[in-house]
Amino acid sequence: MALSLADLLVVPSLHLKNLGSTRTPLNAPIDWVAVTELENPQSFLSGGELVLTTGARQGTADSQRSFVRQIKRAGAVGIGFGIGFEHATVPAALLAEANRWAVPVVEVPYSTPFIAIGKLVADARSSDHYTKLERLLREHQVLARTLLTGGGLAALLKKLASMVSSDLVITQYGGQVASTHPDAVPDDGAWHAVALSTGKRDSSTLWLRKPFHDDGIVDYARGLISIELNNLVQRRQSARQIAGQVLADIIRGTLEPADSAARLENLGILPTAKNLVLLVSAEEGSFPTLSTITLPPGLERAVAATITSEGRSELLLVVPAQAGDPATLGRALSRQMNSIGINAPVGIGGAYSQANGLRWSYFEAREAATRGLDVNVPERLSLTSLLLASEDVPMADMAAEALGPLAAFDEAHGSELLDTLESYLRLNGSVAAVAEALALHRNTVRYRLTQIAELTGYDPALTPDRVQLWLALAVRRLSPHS
Repeated sequence: MALSLADLLVVPSLHLKNLGSTRTPLNAPIDWVAVTELENPQSFLSGGELVLTTGARQGTADSQRSFVRQIKRAGAVGIGFGIGFEHATVPAALLAEANRWAVPVVEVPYSTPFIAIGKLVADARSSDHYTKLERLLREHQVLARTLLTGGGLAALLKKLASMVSSDLVITQYGGQVASTHPDAVPDDGAWHAVALSTGKRDSSTLWLRKPFHDDGIVDYARGLISIELNNLVQRRQSARQIAGQVLADIIRGTLEPADSAARLENLGILPTAKNLVLLVSAEEGSFPTLSTITLPPGLERAVAATITSEGRSELLLVVPAQAGDPATLGRALSRQMNSIGINAPVGIGGAYSQANGLRWSYFEAREAATRGLDVNVPERLSLTSLLLASEDVPMADMAAEALGPLAAFDEAHGSELLDTLESYLRLNGSVAAVAEALALHRNTVRYRLTQIAELTGYDPALTPDRVQLWLALAVRRLSPHS
């Protein structure tokens, strides 16, 4: 433990004598001993020193008072004045100025060398440093053992919190990964942020609630946490890709019912229970982020999967129906996406049981996500989703047969028959509204509708044919890439 002036005064071999007033503090720890004969040593002091001097340059009362003021400004803990050299006693002016500024002054007799004081202080500092290192090494071992014996990030954080006497939170991708306090919400005011490096652009941060005690253990723990976070990211990525392979097969309807049920159970999804799908469909370049992003609170029980469909990256969350209000969960997921720069709508499917029900929920979520809101909840059971999820209805083939000629014609001639058809159906068959929306003449719209009827064999003006074309467009928009 670092020595103070009070400690030095009771060392018999030093024969030191306190000359300051009773209000001068003597318990401040001495960081170092500085010996100086300069008139103004302030620029050579960093604070916390015991300044030893014989007063060789302090021949006048003004210089003595100035010396005390410089010591005070430098933040030194006190003055040790050696007598029997330039001065037989400690100068009165120096004592008076020191008492004025509450700077401790001790008399150092001629028989006591300054080096004896310096050695005592240095030995104490060295012993204190050694003790600190021993404690730090023990803490290192405790943290490493906590992590390596299977305690995981939560156990490591709990142990570290006891060492620094503070609440801790780890955030990654804008969401909380672990916390020692369930309601803690870190901010830049009451919390100290320590950046964590995982080799990914995930903005991982360790937050410590102020005040906290740190003797160097946080830097060591920071490295352990970074390693574990990176391991978690790798495991999360692998798990979501494996789940994505299973769910993609279920969505395509390529598995037998018994096989579907077994593979869902392997993922931790109970087929007999009702589950719903939360879906985020983003640009294809978002796949690495969707594969590794942390999930917001409330979705811990969800099984996450990533798939690629029609040139887009999709994050699917299979959520038990009893996990909470779907809209609330969807809003939490949307906020999480926005916080990391993915501005994609969240689609929510209905809650159904069995693998086929999961397909229904997926297609409902895809359809809901096209409605343009941040969070889109299905208002009713979707006819399109049910048809898409039915293995007995070849909807994809029907859509390809009906719209294939239009797609081929558009590609060959640079026309916009598909866009015209979609606008016509969306605007309830109003030629005037389509002409205004597409900046076309009404006769141009009518001519295109005639072309559509000739190429497809379906007349958009007739209700049965219009339903057929509407379903084909919905299937083309929603069906997964084969």
